[in-house]
Amino acid sequence: MKRAIEGWETAAALRWVGVAIVALAIACAGCAMLPKLETPRLSLVGIKFQDMTFFEQRLLVRLRVQNPNDMVLPIKGIDVNFELAGEDFAEGISARAFEVPAFGEAEFDMSVTANAATALLRILDRNRGKQVDSLDYRLRGTLKTGIRFLGSVPFDEKGKVALDSLTGRDKGGGKDKSGAAGSGGASS
Repeated sequence: MKRAIEGWETAAALRWVGVAIVALAIACAGCAMLPKLETPRLSLVGIKFQDMTFFEQRLLVRLRVQNPNDMVLPIKGIDVNFELAGEDFAEGISARAFEVPAFGEAEFDMSVTANAATALLRILDRNRGKQVDSLDYRLRGTLKTGIRFLGSVPFDEKGKVALDSLTGRDKGGGKDKSGAAGSGGASS
């Protein structure tokens, strides 16, 4: 009787090992089927001041998302930190959903909160006596995707923004060294 029980336990253990191996094989096959995505690129298109107080400013920032992938990229939200000329400038979160077409781009507006006065004073002091037409910017944050098992995609993009777009005298927007919006590089 004892031998029959031991044989049954061994058979049950072997069945569980077999089930675990099959489950592991299915999981590995599932991972191999997940889409291989390149990081989307973000660039600054323009900035408009919405509301200003002594302590903070509300800005409407227009961003462009470029999708280098062969599938539609559903965006559920974005969390962004914005640097201007190396100074922390603004930050914001948006839960506005939109889609970026495969091998395409989409622009969207989001509100950000800034302490622009402090940052601009530092930038002006650093560039005193110099003719400056544009400033470097950096966008860091995460895109929240609607793709199962992918979740959030980090980004870190750099480019140049024309000073006219900060003062509202120009409808243009962000420009990189080539004259196009954003650099599309430095994604992480």
